[in-house]
Amino acid sequence: MSDEDGKEGVKTLFVLLGPTGVGKTELSFSIAGLLHSPVISADSRQIYREIPIGTAAPTKEQQQAVKHYFIGTRSILEDYSAAQYEQDAMQLLCRLFLHHDNLLLTGGSMLYIDSVCNGIDDLPTVDVATRLHFKQRLETEGLAALARELAEKDPLWARQVDMNNPRRVVHALEICHITGGRYSSLLGQRKASRPFRIIKIGLLRPREELYERINQRVDAMMQSGLLDEASRMFPYQAANALNTVGYKELFSYFKGDCTLEDSIEKIKRNTRVYSRKQLTWFNRDGSIVWFHPDKAQAIHNFISDSCSRD
Repeated sequence: MSDEDGKEGVKTLFVLLGPTGVGKTELSFSIAGLLHSPVISADSRQIYREIPIGTAAPTKEQQQAVKHYFIGTRSILEDYSAAQYEQDAMQLLCRLFLHHDNLLLTGGSMLYIDSVCNGIDDLPTVDVATRLHFKQRLETEGLAALARELAEKDPLWARQVDMNNPRRVVHALEICHITGGRYSSLLGQRKASRPFRIIKIGLLRPREELYERINQRVDAMMQSGLLDEASRMFPYQAANALNTVGYKELFSYFKGDCTLEDSIEKIKRNTRVYSRKQLTWFNRDGSIVWFHPDKAQAIHNFISDSCSRD
């Protein structure tokens, strides 16, 4: 399954996806070796260089063993969207496919994966008045009130989106307000043409097994220095990049709103909730072929068979 420089033929992007904590990182190394491919990250938080512990980013040693892209390449102070990621990822893929027949994209950020596989949906532009209206409502009414409104106006999207992320909640309400319809009804309408095949491999564990791994991973993060990392980020808590599980809960502890033990339990609970939302999103896609992460040989066989069916 070797790649030859400049070789013509079918180009294939293998997408390794699944909920947080399922075991994508570990498996990605063996798959990258099988494909002779670098690892292209589709993780919307591992892209920020200041927060490697809380995002479970690949270690420096792991990145030295296998070339990675989109790991620690941005600052938390930068605004970076799925649309920008689509542009950057497509440019990278076009360049890498000049020297590879097969490439590996892996991550759990639904919008990042969708942007590469399907393109970004063409949504209406939010006018200044609408943006200011919802910004003011967020400040005066709070996120919880807007989240309840979104659940009423678009229950389908509310089950999929992170309702603790004000940017996502507000944007969905803005689109609902402009169109008079549901935000979710506008998604998935665009199917961008890509000059390569896309084969999606999903990793799935039984719920209790996944939850136990999530709990253990949070404990390991705390032992690795997540508290200190979050403390260094506390002055920048308004940054959108830090509006994510693991930091919001510890910021509440720093403010004196809860104990450290409570914040850790909230990280575990909110991570479990996020994993369910990821699976809800992925389950919409019937093209994903699912495996238990322990079935590495079966996954390798599936990839090898897929490569031979050019």
